[in-house]
This record gives sequence, structure tokens and C-alpha cells, in this order.
Amino acid sequence: MKYLICSDIHGDAQSAEAILKAYEEERADKILILGDILYHGPRNDLPQGYAPKAVINLLNANKEKIMAIRGNCDTEVDQMVLEFPILAEYALIDTDGLLILATHGHNINVQTSFPFSEGQVLLHGHTHIPVIEDFGNKNTYINPGSCAIPKGGYEKSYATLEGRSFIVKSLDGRVIMQK
Repeated sequence: MKYLICSDIHGDAQSAEAILKAYEEERADKILILGDILYHGPRNDLPQGYAPKAVINLLNANKEKIMAIRGNCDTEVDQMVLEFPILAEYALIDTDGLLILATHGHNINVQTSFPFSEGQVLLHGHTHIPVIEDFGNKNTYINPGSCAIPKGGYEKSYATLEGRSFIVKSLDGRVIMQK
């Protein structure tokens, strides 16, 4: 199973299109969206391609391919227009013997006292900064960055998971980091 993982689309239709294109090029099985799908939030500038209605249409047309987690900018109103579930706080994914806690990151992150199992992966967005680093008891933290509003001098990015290998890539497919 291969996942394309993205976060923080924030209503940017150009970025949503780029993610769908990357999904096809990567030949992924599923798209995992780690929250903040439609709204840009009060702390972010409007993305250049801000068009939430277009994002709704793009994602709904691909709803069978998508798993999503609720971000701090996602609401029940967003769920009313999106045709796939988005309101789960987190998901536990067991793939290739790897246990992954996927969340947005605003409530559960490396600073919280969530009871992580040894060797578990924490996968979240929210910061808009791509990261692959170890923490805790042989745990790994992965952040795909933002596909729409990157921060920290990074470019727009997403991640892939295949087997036990994580790769963070720029939207043009260039490898930024991997584990």
C-alpha cells in the first residue's frame, strides 16, 4: 500500500490540483489529508490559488481515494460540503507492521503526553514545516509540510509512505528528506 500524505491545503485549488497530479504520478493507493482543507485560517495570508469551492469539487471527485483528519481550521460546515469524512481527531494506521498515529498536530504532537508505543510513528501537519526526526522511545515524527502555505523557508511539499519508507517531496517531485 502506498500513501500520498498532504496537509494544510487551506482552500488552495492550485495546490489541490498539484496533489492530485502527484497522486497519479506516484501511483499511490490512497491520499491521506492531515487537516486544514478549505479555510485559510486567521493567521495565514490567503493562498495565491484560494478557491475553496474548486477544492471541494476536486476532492469530492476523488472521494474514494481520500482519508482525512480534522485540522484546527476544519469545521462541521466543511463536512457538509465534502463527501468524505473529515472530522476524526486522529487515525491509527497499521501498515507493514508499522503503527502510525495520524493527526493534524494542534492537539497531539511531540510535546503532548500522548502514550506512544515504542517504535510508533507520529504523523502530523499543522506547522507547515516538513520534518522527519526521532523522538521519545524509538519513535519517529513525520510532517509533510504544507502543500499550499509552506513556512520556515521550505517549499510546498507532501510525503509518501510505502512499506516502512517515508519520503518528503516538493510538489515537483524532488526529494527533500527521507527515512
